[in-house]
Amino acid sequence: MEQKAGAQISQKAFLQSVFILALLMVGAGVLTRLIPAGAFDRVVQEEREMIDPNSFRFTEQPEYPVWRWITAPLEVLWGPDSLTIITIIIFLLLVGVAFAVMDKGGILKYSLERIVQRFSGRKYTLLLIISLFFMLLGAFFGIFEEVVPLVPLMIALSYSLGWDALVGLGMSILATNMGFSAAITNPFTIGVAQKIADLPLFSGAWLRVFIFAGMYAILAFFLVRYAKRIEKTPEASPVFLEDQTTRERYAHLRLDTTSRDQKDYKKSIAWLLVFVLLILFILVSGSFISGISDYTMPLVGILFFIGGVGSGVLAGMGGKNLSKAMLDGLSGIAPAIPLILMAASIKFIVAQGGIIDTILYQVSLPLTQTSPFLALILIYLLALVIEFFVSSGSAKAFLLIPILVPLADLVGITRQLTVTAYCFGDGFSNLAYPTNPVLLICLGLSMVSYPRWLKWTLPLWLWVGMLTLVFLGIGMIINYGPY
Repeated sequence: MEQKAGAQISQKAFLQSVFILALLMVGAGVLTRLIPAGAFDRVVQEEREMIDPNSFRFTEQPEYPVWRWITAPLEVLWGPDSLTIITIIIFLLLVGVAFAVMDKGGILKYSLERIVQRFSGRKYTLLLIISLFFMLLGAFFGIFEEVVPLVPLMIALSYSLGWDALVGLGMSILATNMGFSAAITNPFTIGVAQKIADLPLFSGAWLRVFIFAGMYAILAFFLVRYAKRIEKTPEASPVFLEDQTTRERYAHLRLDTTSRDQKDYKKSIAWLLVFVLLILFILVSGSFISGISDYTMPLVGILFFIGGVGSGVLAGMGGKNLSKAMLDGLSGIAPAIPLILMAASIKFIVAQGGIIDTILYQVSLPLTQTSPFLALILIYLLALVIEFFVSSGSAKAFLLIPILVPLADLVGITRQLTVTAYCFGDGFSNLAYPTNPVLLICLGLSMVSYPRWLKWTLPLWLWVGMLTLVFLGIGMIINYGPY
């Protein structure tokens, strides 16, 4: 069967997420019958709506029938957060289509071929450059599932350079995940979460650049040290026996650095770079010009769509292939829409039941008695726990951010830092949990078992965990904002 282009949400992952979100919706409805209604007063400070922490009071329980628990995913489309939800859905569809076209058009693969050609003969430099390439894809554009078709090529490249399947996985999907998690302008995590948190889109990027650099340094050290060890002693590889059969299966795979029409690909990449620069201009200027910042997300989505589709046309994609890639992109992202609506409906249910402020009040009481940093760590841990059950980053943002932001306001944590802690918890665990379908697919491509993968990556996750706590601490010290 032909591989579909772009990100594709597996049926198993979709049904699992639907089941969990449905349980959470029912749980939210039950809470509206058990928890008394209450309310805080809201005040506007510096054009932002904030909770007055000393104003909580119990109120009369509103009438909220059971059948509305079921219709809540539709009601959110005309509820108070409808504009934000619709904007994000359209944005994700535009970006998903653009990614699928670039995938089908071979633009990412061509870029890799040029890198391999340029650095042939310098294997460890090549390892570092390819890892950086994949990390940048995740950090700037939120690419994750889209690199799965490139994983076999990276495993074959690793074999040809004298390494094993783990290095191939490390410099491709692992590097992508590290970049996705240490996001600079990742639209699926940073973009969505900041939009919900009412932060300027992609604000605070200066600190995230340092976070990205720190994570890249850890990954580079981890991969190079391991590659040198098994190059010297191949039997030291945890997958040495498995690799003996897998190498034959990947022997035919090579990155073609000569036969492609370079002229067409150079034009397509030049076209794409023009729109990437326009997007960067929008992101930078949006931090200073309020008229632009209000429309940053739709502008970025439209520009990325035009850039991605245009690059596919210039790469020589015919009308049939182009339309198929666009349909693949739409079908791949479409399952995320009901997940987003279901996740958003959980906040809607507790808000309609009048209990959201009561929950915030009760949860904030123990948190306000601890240090803000400990409260921040608890937010981080909450995202880590929820990630085990709900893998969709955008759906999880709709589930958590509406609760976390006012809670953070109450305990004295900036919204920017709350979004950062959420993104850490959402991202780095993607390739640690066995419930993530992308991890299972990539391990299946390489014949690496999950226990061996976990044992190999565990030291990396420990270093990542410590570094994320350091950056969260720095964020607390500098009052990382703008707010």
